[in-house]
Amino acid sequence: MASIEYDYNEFYALSPDETATLLKTDTLVGLSQNDVPKRLSENGDNSLGDDSKIDYKAMVIHQICNAMILVLFISMIISFAIRDWITGGVISFVVGVNVVIGLLQEYKATKTMNSLKALSSPNAHVIRDGKSETIPSKEVVVGDICLVKVGDTIPADLRLFQSNNFETDEALLTGESLPVNKDPEAIYEKNIDIPVGDRLNIAYSSSTVVKGRASGIVVKTGLNTEIGKIAKSLQNTENLISRDPTKTFWQNSWITIKQSLGAFLGTTIGTPLHRKLSKLAILLFWVAVVFAIVVMASQKFDVDRGVAIYAICVALSMIPSSLVVVLTITMSVGAAVMASRNVIIRKLDSLEALGAVNDICSDKTGTLTQGKMIARQVWIPKFGTVSITSSNEPFNPTIGETSLIPSLSPYEYSHNETEDVGIIQSFKEKYYSDELPKSLNKNLFHKWLETSTLATISTVFQDKETQEWKAHGDPTEIAIQVFAAKMDLPRSKLTGEVFGAQDKDDNSVSSMDEEQEKKTGSDSAQFVHVAEYPFDSTIKRMSAIYQNRDENTHEVYTKGAFEGVLNCCSYWYGADGTLQPMTDDDVETIKKNVDTLSSEGLRVLAFASKSYKDSDLDNSTMHSILHSRTFVENDLIFLGLIGIYDPPRPETKGAVKKFHQAGINVRMLTGDFPGTAKAIAQEVGILPTNLYHYPKEVVDVMVMTGSQFDNLSEEEIDNLPVLPLVIARCSPQTKVRMIEALHRRNKFCAMTGDGVNDSPSLKLANVGIAMGINGSDVAKDASDIVLSDDNFASILNAVEEGRRMADNIQKFVLQLLAENVAQALYLIIGLVFMDKDHKSVFPLSPVEVLWVIVVTSCFPAMGLGLEKAAPDLMDRPPNDSKHGIFTWEVIIDMFAYGILMAGCCMSTFTSIMYGFFDGELGYNCNRKYNDSCHDVFRARSAAFATMTWCALILAWEVIDMRRSFFRMQPETDSPFTQFFKDIWGNQFLFWSVIFGFGSAFPVIYIPVINTDVFLHKPIGAEWGIAIAFSAAFWMGAELYKYIKRLYFKNKLKAVNPENDLEKKSNRDPFEAYSTSTTIQTDIYIPKKNSF
Repeated sequence: MASIEYDYNEFYALSPDETATLLKTDTLVGLSQNDVPKRLSENGDNSLGDDSKIDYKAMVIHQICNAMILVLFISMIISFAIRDWITGGVISFVVGVNVVIGLLQEYKATKTMNSLKALSSPNAHVIRDGKSETIPSKEVVVGDICLVKVGDTIPADLRLFQSNNFETDEALLTGESLPVNKDPEAIYEKNIDIPVGDRLNIAYSSSTVVKGRASGIVVKTGLNTEIGKIAKSLQNTENLISRDPTKTFWQNSWITIKQSLGAFLGTTIGTPLHRKLSKLAILLFWVAVVFAIVVMASQKFDVDRGVAIYAICVALSMIPSSLVVVLTITMSVGAAVMASRNVIIRKLDSLEALGAVNDICSDKTGTLTQGKMIARQVWIPKFGTVSITSSNEPFNPTIGETSLIPSLSPYEYSHNETEDVGIIQSFKEKYYSDELPKSLNKNLFHKWLETSTLATISTVFQDKETQEWKAHGDPTEIAIQVFAAKMDLPRSKLTGEVFGAQDKDDNSVSSMDEEQEKKTGSDSAQFVHVAEYPFDSTIKRMSAIYQNRDENTHEVYTKGAFEGVLNCCSYWYGADGTLQPMTDDDVETIKKNVDTLSSEGLRVLAFASKSYKDSDLDNSTMHSILHSRTFVENDLIFLGLIGIYDPPRPETKGAVKKFHQAGINVRMLTGDFPGTAKAIAQEVGILPTNLYHYPKEVVDVMVMTGSQFDNLSEEEIDNLPVLPLVIARCSPQTKVRMIEALHRRNKFCAMTGDGVNDSPSLKLANVGIAMGINGSDVAKDASDIVLSDDNFASILNAVEEGRRMADNIQKFVLQLLAENVAQALYLIIGLVFMDKDHKSVFPLSPVEVLWVIVVTSCFPAMGLGLEKAAPDLMDRPPNDSKHGIFTWEVIIDMFAYGILMAGCCMSTFTSIMYGFFDGELGYNCNRKYNDSCHDVFRARSAAFATMTWCALILAWEVIDMRRSFFRMQPETDSPFTQFFKDIWGNQFLFWSVIFGFGSAFPVIYIPVINTDVFLHKPIGAEWGIAIAFSAAFWMGAELYKYIKRLYFKNKLKAVNPENDLEKKSNRDPFEAYSTSTTIQTDIYIPKKNSF
């Protein structure tokens, strides 16, 4: 096969057939799977650069260039400068260990995040070997036949060959804000440079589809696309260097220096928590410098080698060198755990933010509900109401019973308490056997049924191998198509269409789906598809146009939201089948029936039609039918309604209840009718069922429509007693206004979305949540996390995991910083111990300090990062989004544990120096051992053991910041065995602590290492003192937590929102609302803070 001309650029001047010939492809069957690898190797991946490539140089710089490691570097240099080779060597080893561990963990974290990005990356819909496939966009190759629809991001440059009302947003490429209406039939002259924005037969990579659908041939991929050319030209841009032409040279220089230093020290890059910890590291760096100056000042700045070593020792005590490594590990593990729970993290910021969410705005369809809809009721005016029962398989048209309430509408039936309406069972059988009452006009039902089956673009079919019923398309349309098939009028029966390779006798129900289809017998079919006006969210309807060969007519079939369809209707049928003008009273009758169906939790759609006789069609009228939506959707005949039930997911109600228990409010923002939305909201627990308990002004705003909310000014919204829990008929702009209103009430909110128009609200929300199955590529790109199963309960998993991770970060940060406080305080106080030369003798040597910081603390901190969620984690209120992990409780705990630990170590040192011995501090004991240092070295050993053990005990104590370590689950029936289960549950932490306890012995007893490196020596009876004060620290920590439990009792526990209001005699109505529905429902009093 001849090589393909990948460098050819003037595809806009070629016809679709010429393009297919040039690229050796077929518009019907696409490429062969055997061709794809060769084309992929010749042209490369379809990406704008290798996002997954790991920059090892940047990783090394990131590990070295942070304030914590810089302190170690400076200490190492000073140690070598004063020829303290042992201390310098140990610090070098510590730096190496930190950098290596950090590199390994950052490598793992990068690999994890890359794999998660791959899960949420855009997909492409292509045809290969005649079969429709969904593949990652990066696997698209030149010559692929690509299918795109509303909400898709176009994966590559396409030469369009078929489209239907197709418009794209090319603002990213051309800067033009208005959508571009594409024309596949356009062909331009060769050798004439046509501007990119004027090539109407080309759809460009990275542009988004805002209307319609289309098919095209991939002509350019990756960096060869128009957007790729721009990306290529920007690849070498350095963002840290300021080149703002509006600023002077010195201003740009200052900005460049500031940005470079910020990036170097990590204060301007990374997640908010990383930046906060980098700023903490810089603060600790200056504290370490101040402490070093204090050491030198205490010696009257007579700095010799011993004083310098002491200053280094104090400086090192302030640096939690393993903090960055442990944080990296915790976040990468958290992202991986979330992926296993159907939550894909796209931005690491969201890991921190999830734990602070206190308000969730969720869509209904497919998120709170199953998204597998089932037709329940059909109302045809003057004919009656058809009910479908015993149907619980959404795709199977062969099960379920149909019955007819003759002549009565749903509204009339629901208000009829006296008359026996004579429900007709087995409606389908009697309909086809002509056994219905003669007073009923069967033609009315037939017109509606014909419209319903032809106005849908979904596909229902039975798999030949498994005999399982399957469906493709929108769930609402699938429900309609299943009902049509249930009534033995699938579209294939009218149009002769057959999906894919299915045979006509396979009970398949086919459509004009944009996926590859084969038409069989269409020459003899009654109906031929002529045109289509796809669903438009602004007018909430769609229309399909067919030619009826039997009647020699062109038929318009319209369906959509009842208000969207009703606005186009001028007529409906009377009982005798004659057309009658539709009056205002008729419209009110229809609205009453819509409300009746909606109140039962049904999603209501309306149907209408009209007919043109072929003999009356001239060229002008035909042109209007094919190109003017306004002309077609005018003076329609209203045919009836269908009520579709979308059952809530079984887990939704439990998830909502758990959210309420966690102090998180749940709101429903949906496009459905108020009645439908209210019914589902009450069913899943978002709305209380006992509304009579609440004041009228609160009940009135619990459920609002989008137009009602949008018509309110910001001031009026802020003056509402509560923000709505349910907004029906919600538009994308309504979602944006809701987020803004929540932000004004200081709420930290999450928003779900799946459509293109949802992207503004997803970006504006503190946490944007996109749907992985039904979500558009644009929505995913705008989101922070993606739900791979579109399940509302997965948001609960995300919040729980976010809280767990934030909780664990708080634990190990507390552990590490409390140890730094203890060591720094201990060493500063130790300045009072003067030897014979009036030089301070440090009670812990630099290597001992490093051992506690790195070896003793690092691994338990990692274990704390892996700790499972606390039993009451989801009973607490949300985390404080402003303070993050550094709450006042953590800060006070840090100093409390630090002071207690320092006191126990100091008590150990002084008890041995002045109790066991006579307080002889010797001389030159900061450098090496001599006979005068016997007492000091033994006291150091005991103090070192105490510091090590206290640090390890602290790691266990901070597992729960308030509950006793010996009873972390007080509600258990077997406290003794539960204690051992708890400490064994986190085996990494358990063995880290056990290793740390045991590590104190060899470094004290191994010759040379003990006296020359650690500057301490073996001990005997002193072990008793070390054990006693370690035990004292443990008891002190338990006593401190007991006092905390008394202080915080019930203070920070989220009130259970399921409290029964009827048990409360005296209650404020607003308070009742906040506790019965959700503790976090915001009651707002003007000019006061909401509560």
